[in-house]
Amino acid sequence: MADITILGIESSCDETAAAVVRNGREVLSNIISSQIAIHTEYGVVEDGRKVLSSAVNSQVEEHRKYGGVVPEIASRKHLEKIDDVIALALKEAHCTFDDIDAIAVTYGPGLVGALLVGVAEAKALAYALKKPLIGVHHIEGHVSANYIENKELEPPFACLIVSGGHTHLVVVQDYGKFEIVGRSRDDAAGEAFDKVARAVGLGYPGGPKVDAASKTGNPQAIAFPRGTVTDNPYDFTFSGIKSNVLNYINKAKMMNTVIDVPDLCASFQEAVTDSLVSRAIMLCRERGYHKLAIAGGVASNSHIRARMEEECAKNGITFYRPSPVLCTDNAAMIGCAGYYEYLHGRRDGLDLNACPNLKLGER
Repeated sequence: MADITILGIESSCDETAAAVVRNGREVLSNIISSQIAIHTEYGVVEDGRKVLSSAVNSQVEEHRKYGGVVPEIASRKHLEKIDDVIALALKEAHCTFDDIDAIAVTYGPGLVGALLVGVAEAKALAYALKKPLIGVHHIEGHVSANYIENKELEPPFACLIVSGGHTHLVVVQDYGKFEIVGRSRDDAAGEAFDKVARAVGLGYPGGPKVDAASKTGNPQAIAFPRGTVTDNPYDFTFSGIKSNVLNYINKAKMMNTVIDVPDLCASFQEAVTDSLVSRAIMLCRERGYHKLAIAGGVASNSHIRARMEEECAKNGITFYRPSPVLCTDNAAMIGCAGYYEYLHGRRDGLDLNACPNLKLGER
């Protein structure tokens, strides 16, 4: 089969990203990791699993002063950067638009204004270049990040999806086809990390800061609860853990007690990790899956990754995870997911619109 090269575009939140993906299971460039420190990465993907370049323009510093992502700022920054990011992705991949077979873009879920920038750009390119347009589900992209670095990974397999807005436990039945087994009933795991980080004064982005603070803390110092859902043991609940942490902080302040932030962060992180890992392992054991992947921004958490690897080894399960840079929002994952959608015959029209509340499995 001839090579298929996809230009992927991602703008669902605060990262402006572009990638070229061709047959994509082999990483040819390590430019992504070498430029993380300056928040600018360049990248391209080929045949779904080969990353030639992946350009990301981060807005972290723009939003840090506000304690979180400001939608209006995110949209304006996407408008400023998206053309340059695409140009850089093509340059680093040694490609031109003539080498591109299709344009894949995140169309949901996410911030509506941010999504619209990427979707409008992709539609304009598809129209001008007479290339097929493929709308990609953002969460499907996160799952697909596992294919880039794991050449042997093929569906079916179990996958834990953990991000700022989503916590799902799914069975990946085929490329782009999912059975949702469990999901959060309230807060997403990443949302809980951000709220706890803000409460103890660590700031934004919360997930990495809690992870870093936890490294010098005692995970058994404070007994925070592990939430359970009685009618579906695979479902998650994090509002109780978050509320217990906030109550602990408020009580300490009222009693004028010094809070050991590393111990609090480590204990909170341990409670969340227990909830995530136990359900994922339970799914594999009860359904007989021997492959378990993790996806989403929170999948870059070092403690969750270590515990998942440990428990998988104990249970004879092969554990797959993307590199941390491919866990966060990037366009290589969108190019990869777009490749498999292209093979399945998906083509979107110029009426493709942003869907901020798009559910996993919806089209």
